[in-house]
Amino acid sequence: MDLIHLLPDSVANQIAAGEVIQRPASVVKELVENAVDAGATHIDIISVEAGRTSLQVIDDGKGMSETDARLSFERHATSKIQQAADLFSLTTMGFRGEALPSISSVAQVELITRTADAELGTHLILEGSRVVSQEPTACPVGSNFLVKNLFFNVPARRKFLKSNQTELSNISTELERIVLVHPDIAFTFSNNGTPIFSLTPSGLRQRIAAVFGSRLADGLLNVEVETPMVSICGFVGKPEASRKRGAQQFFFVNNRFMRHPYFHRAVQEAFTRLIPSDEQVPYFIYFDVPPAEIDVNIHPTKTEIKFENEQAIWQILLAAVREALGRFNAIPTIDFDTEGRPADIPVFNPSVQPTTVPKAPSVNIDSTFNPFASPSYKEPKKVPDHWQDLYQGLEEETPAQQVEVLGLSSDHFQYRAQFILTAVQSGLMVIDQHRAHIRILHDRFLSQLEQAPLSSQRDLFPEVLHLSAEEVAAFTALHDDLRRFGFDISDLGGGSISIVGYPSGFEGIEPQRLLQELLAVGADRASLSAADLYSRMALTMARAAAIPVGQVLSPLEMQDLVAQLFATTTPNYTPDGHIILAIIPQENIDKLFK
Repeated sequence: MDLIHLLPDSVANQIAAGEVIQRPASVVKELVENAVDAGATHIDIISVEAGRTSLQVIDDGKGMSETDARLSFERHATSKIQQAADLFSLTTMGFRGEALPSISSVAQVELITRTADAELGTHLILEGSRVVSQEPTACPVGSNFLVKNLFFNVPARRKFLKSNQTELSNISTELERIVLVHPDIAFTFSNNGTPIFSLTPSGLRQRIAAVFGSRLADGLLNVEVETPMVSICGFVGKPEASRKRGAQQFFFVNNRFMRHPYFHRAVQEAFTRLIPSDEQVPYFIYFDVPPAEIDVNIHPTKTEIKFENEQAIWQILLAAVREALGRFNAIPTIDFDTEGRPADIPVFNPSVQPTTVPKAPSVNIDSTFNPFASPSYKEPKKVPDHWQDLYQGLEEETPAQQVEVLGLSSDHFQYRAQFILTAVQSGLMVIDQHRAHIRILHDRFLSQLEQAPLSSQRDLFPEVLHLSAEEVAAFTALHDDLRRFGFDISDLGGGSISIVGYPSGFEGIEPQRLLQELLAVGADRASLSAADLYSRMALTMARAAAIPVGQVLSPLEMQDLVAQLFATTTPNYTPDGHIILAIIPQENIDKLFK
C-alpha cells in the first residue's frame, strides 16, 4: 500500500503561512513591501481591531492585469525573479512568491486592481485559498487589498494572538522598518478610524523626526563613508542620547531592513568609554553593497542576511562611526589650561630691534630646608574615658538583614567615587553606591504605591513630546499606570502628548527621557503581570534617580546609604539581579602580605 501522497494546495499553503504569516503585522509587511515594489508613491494602511477584524492596504502603484491578479495567489508565482541566478541580483523587497497565497490560505481576501493601460480593473475574492468570485470593476490605477478575519480557519493560530495593543505595536514596528528606508513615499496608517501617523515625502532626517520626534533627530550625527566594497551612510546618536532600553536601532542593506548582531557590536565598540556599558545609542545605518555579495534567501522573513566580506565591513563601520564622533567632538579631548597665555605669538622680524633687554630668570633657594628632618605633627586627641558607653544598644538595633555581615563598622570610605568600603567581621565589604541606591529607591517606590499613587509636581512650562507609533500604543495601555507613578500627561492627539507634571523628587532629570524609558517597558506589558510591570517601572525610575557613578559622598551620606540598604528586603542584589555588595575575606587580605 502506498503511503506517500501529495498535499492539497490549500494544506501546503497553510503550512507555508506558518512561516510567512505569523500575526497581522506579517500581513502588513508583505502587502506594503509589494506596494513599494510596484512603484507606489502613496500607500494607505487601514486596520480594524489591530488587524483582527480587517487589514487594508491601498497603493497607487502600477497595478495588475486580470491574469496577473489571479496568478499572484498561486504558490511560487512571482514577477521578481525568473531563474536561480536572479537571487544574487535582487533589487526588490519580495521574490519568493509565497506571501499572497499564504495570506489567502488563512484569511478572506479581496483584491481590486487596475493597470494604467486598462479601462476596467479586476475585483477578486478568495477565501481559504479558494476563489469565490472574479469580475471586472471600475477602480483607480493601483492595488487595493482587503484582508478580513485572519486565521478564521485556523482557530489555534488565532487564539495565540496577543492583545490589540500588542498587535498594533507589532504593526507599527514593521511599518517603521519600511518607512525609514523609503522617505520618498507618502504613508498613512490608521486603526479603528484613529490616525496613527501621516508621513509626507521628505529627506531621511526629516522622516526620522516625523516617526520618532524631533528631539531624537536633533541628537543624531552623520555617518558617511564610501569604499569599493561598501557604501555606508546614515546617523548615530550622540553619547548623551544613550538609553538602557528602547533605543531606536536600525540596519538596512540595499533598502532592506536586517538584523545583524555582529555589526551592532561594531557600533557599540565605537562608543566604548563614552557611554555606560549597559546602555545603547540610537542609530539608523544604511549599507549599499553589490547584490551578488550578500545572501538574503536565508529565512522567509528576509531579515537575516549574510555578507561575503563581513569582517572587512565590520572594520569600515567601526571607523566610520568613530570618525563621526570625532568630527563632531563627541570624543572627549584633553583641555589644557590656557589661562595667562599670550593672545598672539609674535613673529620674529630681524629688522626690528628690541627696545628692552630681557632679564635672565632668577631661582630662589631656601638654604635652611632639610628634606631629612622629622616632620612636625599634631598630637592626636586622647581616647575619651568610658568610650564603651557610646556603642551600648547597637546589638539590639542591628537589623535582621545584617546577620551575614556581622561586625559592620560605622566608618565608611569611598573608593573612586563609586564604591563604599567598610570593615566587617569576616573581612572588607565593598558596596556599589549606584546599585545600592537603585535597590533602595525601587523598594521605596513600590512601598509607596501600595498606600497611594506617587505625588506629582506640576511643571510651570509643560513639555510637549512626540511619540512614535509604538510608543503611542504603549502610552494608551499605560496611561493609568503612569498616573499612579506621578505623571500628569495630556494627550494632544496625532502622537503628541504634553507632560504637565512629573513625579516629585525627580528635579534635574529629563521627564521626557524617563517617560520614553517607561514606555519601552510598557511595550512588554501583555506578557507581564501587574506586579512585574510595576516592579519594572519602579526599577526604571530608580535607575534615573539613583546616585550616579562618580558622585562624592560625605561620611554621613555613606552611613545613611548603608543603613537604608540593609533595611531593604534584598540588600545583596538589584531588582534585575546585579550584585550590590561583595566581601573580601580576611584570609585573602592576609595572603597579600605574606
